[in-house]
Amino acid sequence: MVSQHELRRGVYYDSVVLMQLQRSLASLPEVIDAAVVMATPANLEILDATGFSVPALDAKPEDLLIVVKAESEQAASAALSQVDNLLTQRRSTIAQEYQPRSLRAAAAALPGAGWVLISVPGRYAADVARQALDLGKNVFLYSDNVDLADEMELKQSARDQGLLVMGPDCGTANINGVGLGFANHVRQGEIGIVAASGTGLQAVSSAIHNLGEGVSQAFGTGGRDLKGEVGGITALQALDLLGRDPATNTVVLISKPPAASVATELLAAAQSIDKPVVVNFIGYPSPARHLGNLHFAAGLDEAAQLAVDLTDVPFAARSSEQPAAGYLRGLFSGGTLAVEALLGLQTTLAPLYSNVPLNPEQRLPNSWQSQAHTILDLGEDEFTQGRLHPMMDNELRLRRLRQESADPEVGLILMDVVLGEGSHPDLASELAPAIAEARDQRADLEVVAIVVGTDEDPQDVDAQIAQLNEAGATLFRSTGEAVAYVSQRLRQPYRYAYPPIPLDQFGASLSVINVGLESFYESLKAQDVDTIHVDWRPPAGGDEKLMSILAKMRKES
Repeated sequence: MVSQHELRRGVYYDSVVLMQLQRSLASLPEVIDAAVVMATPANLEILDATGFSVPALDAKPEDLLIVVKAESEQAASAALSQVDNLLTQRRSTIAQEYQPRSLRAAAAALPGAGWVLISVPGRYAADVARQALDLGKNVFLYSDNVDLADEMELKQSARDQGLLVMGPDCGTANINGVGLGFANHVRQGEIGIVAASGTGLQAVSSAIHNLGEGVSQAFGTGGRDLKGEVGGITALQALDLLGRDPATNTVVLISKPPAASVATELLAAAQSIDKPVVVNFIGYPSPARHLGNLHFAAGLDEAAQLAVDLTDVPFAARSSEQPAAGYLRGLFSGGTLAVEALLGLQTTLAPLYSNVPLNPEQRLPNSWQSQAHTILDLGEDEFTQGRLHPMMDNELRLRRLRQESADPEVGLILMDVVLGEGSHPDLASELAPAIAEARDQRADLEVVAIVVGTDEDPQDVDAQIAQLNEAGATLFRSTGEAVAYVSQRLRQPYRYAYPPIPLDQFGASLSVINVGLESFYESLKAQDVDTIHVDWRPPAGGDEKLMSILAKMRKES
């Protein structure tokens, strides 16, 4: 076996062309295998790892590298000699159509285009997206490997202009019944989707179709949108739009586990919509099955089923009850209930701290001093050294109750009351007077208690409940019920404070400029979309230094 390679300087083809050329070369007689890649450092490493080792090359990312393994030198040379012919055959059809060389020229040729679909290599993608925003176009940014700083800058710029940037690394969307990127054919209907999960969006939209309903609009946000740095900019824009869209009856919100602060803001935004919202943060514990207009699904299939079911039910207006003000302080005598409360409440309350944190960001610096929303396990060693466990001795919890209730920033205190053998013989006789005293001093303070016990416990559960109820506590018999109540009472007010995306771009036809993969252009044409393909090449032939100079010149012009 022999191996030969060819390096072509400053030659660019998209990844689909490279794949097709590679397959064509590999199918030639006496060719064992072939590789066709842009000569980026990452691609050179992959070639080496997959047995396509080539001598040390003075190659740059903008160079095209072709490697052929064949049974003889003659076969390898013959294969390389056919590269131009194979490329010419592939481009014979599309080359007959007008292809502008710049985004600006494409916008002039198709002035009604409201969207630009970008799938160029990541290091060029942000610049193309900026050009699109400068032209007043929404962006579907399929490209990956875009710097996080560029993503943040692009999305903030778009938001300030009332434009949308889906992505980077946005694989799918469905706008006005047209699939962008990877998308399934689904009927149009009344369910809108916001997804920081490409395959999740495809799974839910397909399930909705198969259940007999349809999709109004489906927005992919890109995988990093719900990270703390980006802050869910695209998701919040899409939620606001779907909330105003008269064609959307129900909204589905899907994501891989989001940052806690972003999840809280998204749910606050979702609660501000006068429509049912089905939420599935995959792998992220929900505070309840149902919270106002929010419906939490345990999986993608359930999310689709819930959305379909809800479209057939008249939506009940939201409760006019105003949320409670202030922070939560949780005073738990046991670790498991404290952690269960923390798991549920971290979705809706932020920032949230604890001495039994689920992640480092939740670590309370000083367990003796609460801050923001705080949940304490008073049974931890730091509190029990030299004293009885709080299930037997109320002294520490009573002190902390007085300390927290004296803080005017505290609005709600949550505690457990765990009965049974070994526990204090009459917990409520000490807790109830302290609760009543706190509420006498502050009428705005709520106290919520989770009572764990049975009618056969020695403390007489009914008598315990009666004492706590008379003291003014709101009582629940499970952590889940209490968490749902607290989440609803302390829901955070939300108002979208940026220019809204105009609704007139939605509901009618779609017109798209495609920059990058020709296969996406062909997909748009197959869906009868008014579209034009830009014959894009890396600026300055991919020369990074010259590109920087050109960018500076554009910025100063």
